Amino acid sequence: MAGVKGGTIKPYSGFNASEDAHKLRKAMKGIGTDEDAIIDVLVNRSVSQRQEIIIAYKTAIGRDLLGDLKSELSGNFEDVIVGLMTSLTKYDVRELKKAMKGAGTDEGCLIEILASRSAEEIRKINETYKLEYGKSLEDDICSDTSFMFQRVLVSLAAGGRDQGTHVDDSLAKKDAQDLYEAGEKKWGTDEVKFLMILCTRNKNHLRKVFEEYHKIAKKDIEASIKSEMSGSFEDALLAVVQCIKNKSAYFASRLYKSMKGLGTDDSTLVRVMVSRCEIDMLDIRAEFKKNYGKSLYSFIKGDCSGDYRKVLLKLCGGED
Repeated sequence: MAGVKGGTIKPYSGFNASEDAHKLRKAMKGIGTDEDAIIDVLVNRSVSQRQEIIIAYKTAIGRDLLGDLKSELSGNFEDVIVGLMTSLTKYDVRELKKAMKGAGTDEGCLIEILASRSAEEIRKINETYKLEYGKSLEDDICSDTSFMFQRVLVSLAAGGRDQGTHVDDSLAKKDAQDLYEAGEKKWGTDEVKFLMILCTRNKNHLRKVFEEYHKIAKKDIEASIKSEMSGSFEDALLAVVQCIKNKSAYFASRLYKSMKGLGTDDSTLVRVMVSRCEIDMLDIRAEFKKNYGKSLYSFIKGDCSGDYRKVLLKLCGGED
């Protein structure tokens, strides 16, 4: 779902793929690299225009643009540029794979992608994942995670949420009561009941359920999840609730957490900036300012440096 205000990156009106290909080659030929020229071309094009540049580069120059970029650039800056050159579905697929590769799992990445993408996006992710890696996303989730956290990820990866908009008031009241009885009201928690309601009902219906829940429990559903659940399962359910209530605010919180305090969680910062810049970055910026009192632009400026900072500020699109 695109945001109300939309993205900061729009298709370039005077687009000429072959011209851009030559500009990029010039920026990388010989000694040294003209990073500013690379930023100037790639950040001001849409993701589908960048796909055309890849083909034009190969056709006119006989070289692989991604290979050239990877050999000329490095670090976080390279990650942003390579991310921008990748179609959105493929980017999600690679991020999911990376989150499960090797020792340790990046649970935050798995949750962020699977809780926030639409059913149609999830369907494309599953197809592309299988093509790219010869294994299903579900198989990899199952071999990399366990218990209730595994179950919620498998459920989200199935992409089976009701896509309707109908709100059944009496069912919403019943769902709210069931959630209350599955958590706050009993000793121990019926996690499956939470999973079933939060992962299958449509968005409008769930917003009504959250309203009814507040009336019954005298607190937000998030507060109950925090007191009843723990670990990655808790994080996953909170992300599902936040994405249903306000997806832009969810991404704003991901960005805020990636930069607040000491050190930067660069992989989250890069992923959110790259994957949302064409969709709802303007909405995310508005939520960021509203919830944290400072602009996203000023946070990035204070947290990053060099070409990495330069490219992220362009994706952010301006000061608020």
